Amino acid sequence: MTIAIGNDHAGTDYKFEIVKYLEEQGHKVINFGTNDSNSMDYPDAIHPTAEAVETGQAEMGIILCGSGNGAQMTANKHQGVRAALCWNNELVELTRQHNNANILTIPARFVSLQQALGFVKVFLTTEFEGGRHENRVNKIACSL
Repeated sequence: MTIAIGNDHAGTDYKFEIVKYLEEQGHKVINFGTNDSNSMDYPDAIHPTAEAVETGQAEMGIILCGSGNGAQMTANKHQGVRAALCWNNELVELTRQHNNANILTIPARFVSLQQALGFVKVFLTTEFEGGRHENRVNKIACSL
């Protein structure tokens, strides 16, 4: 699977470890994030990550910033993107099962690296349930 990843300065350390994990699992990773801890504007990394998911260049995305809020808000401006801000495994599982989230948002300053890696594993291995949730998910995007 191809996975797009984007981060600001608050998520750089976690990003390196997540990329390592993903590549060990055989995934291709497209890195749109910064590779250092110098302050930068998160939309500059998040918009291209969301666009990669929106256009099908990547099947899934992972985005990181300090609180996760700004990254999630930015990503969700893109049609067809369903970015979910998660801080525990239950939320990750539910957002895949019920909302068919295609971008995982991690609040790097509020979770440990081990938690973040666990979220990625759950995100990539949990399937969308469809059924009653399908109609709801189809109503998320705005009509253009």
